[in-house]
Amino acid sequence: MTTFTMTIDGRPVAGERTLGVINPATGAVFASCPDCTPAQLDAAMDSAARAFATWRLDENKRRQALIDCANALKAQAQELGQVLTQEQGKPLKNAIAEIKNAAFHFEHTATLPIPVDVVQEDEHSRMEVHYKPFGVVGAITPWNFPVVLAVWKLAPALLAGNTVVLKPSPFTPLSSLMMGQLLAAVLPPGVLNVVSGGDALGARITAHPVPRKISFTGSVATGKKIAAAAAPDLKRLTLELGGNDPAIVLKDIDPKKLAKTLFWGAFSNSGQVCTAIKRLYVEEEIYQPLLDELAAVAQSVKVGDGMDPATRLGPINTRPQFERVIELVEDAKAAGGRMVTGGQRLDGPGYFYPPTLVTDLPDEARLVAEEQFGPALPVLPFRNVDEALQRANATHFGLGGSVWTNDLARGAALAAQLECGTGWVNQHNNISHLTPFGGNKWSGIGYEQGPWGLAAFTQYQVINVLKS
Repeated sequence: MTTFTMTIDGRPVAGERTLGVINPATGAVFASCPDCTPAQLDAAMDSAARAFATWRLDENKRRQALIDCANALKAQAQELGQVLTQEQGKPLKNAIAEIKNAAFHFEHTATLPIPVDVVQEDEHSRMEVHYKPFGVVGAITPWNFPVVLAVWKLAPALLAGNTVVLKPSPFTPLSSLMMGQLLAAVLPPGVLNVVSGGDALGARITAHPVPRKISFTGSVATGKKIAAAAAPDLKRLTLELGGNDPAIVLKDIDPKKLAKTLFWGAFSNSGQVCTAIKRLYVEEEIYQPLLDELAAVAQSVKVGDGMDPATRLGPINTRPQFERVIELVEDAKAAGGRMVTGGQRLDGPGYFYPPTLVTDLPDEARLVAEEQFGPALPVLPFRNVDEALQRANATHFGLGGSVWTNDLARGAALAAQLECGTGWVNQHNNISHLTPFGGNKWSGIGYEQGPWGLAAFTQYQVINVLKS
């Protein structure tokens, strides 16, 4: 069994205790990671605080360091991808693509400007607004895209001049620990510390006196706990939380043409995507034809071990999430739902569940009202668009949503009525590095990506110079 190490002050650090890491394709432990102690966390925080004093000073050096980080990831994309597939379950080609996408985000972030805004300049005074780093940032990341979502935080935080203590999910810590060791070779000691452990470690990071900002991606329930724990110290927060994204399909689309796109909008990464389609509303006139086409796609997709090149959908990542999907589907059956495809776990070891399409459900059914975060999709008919919009918005969530129509102007107008952070037309899950990404309502606080994501790791400082 392979044991991975943390990175503290630029050095590999083993744990006094370890945690087993399960391969979701087998349900068995295949490696272990350190269980960070309070003393080791203090050491990581102290290291980050010391490194901040000099890291913040040289912007050009930071930009080059991000390029070096990108190159380090690209050089080890195959090896990192294999570790990611074993701990997360996704197909290997998708895991390698995630590593390369993370490298791209380092490269793109390195090009973003950190402006100095001159708001007044005359013979009497000059007033400037500067974007300054917070200091140490605590970054806590999820298990569905552990590498790229970590880099969404690392790249802008580091460019802004912060230092970081990163904690990955205990279900997928290995790729982040490996990344920490790779990046330690190109970053000054203490600039990036990577620690691993269970939920208690995340709570200690949030309550720790050193970090001035916490950036978290994960569930609504945990996000609320982080907000409460950060409040006494008035830590700044970015929270990217869950979604229950609706897709509204109008009768003017061709079911045969768009079925595959809609299917992958819902089932990519086995449905374990915050912005995946989780409720599919279809106008009555094309409801059955589209359902038939979706079922044909679902039945053609191979579900299996991500190391098998033929696999399109891997396992659900964690046993608790696997059991939750089973519970929600069984609840849907009890509520009168009809299983068009799937509906039962696959035989054998591992957390495998087939792509499941469910019809004849009321909006009150848990599979509709809650975020399933797995390969089970309710397909719901509607009679008019106003009804569909009302049902789509009747939720605490507000991450993303989409409208599907051949009338692009109408689609854009309807997407603008969705109460969510991103409204798509004839696409879903297309998260661009050029736009802010975040959620409304319970789906989050703050934004990631692009100049907005960079600004989230800065605070304003006004420099007011009196000339005479």
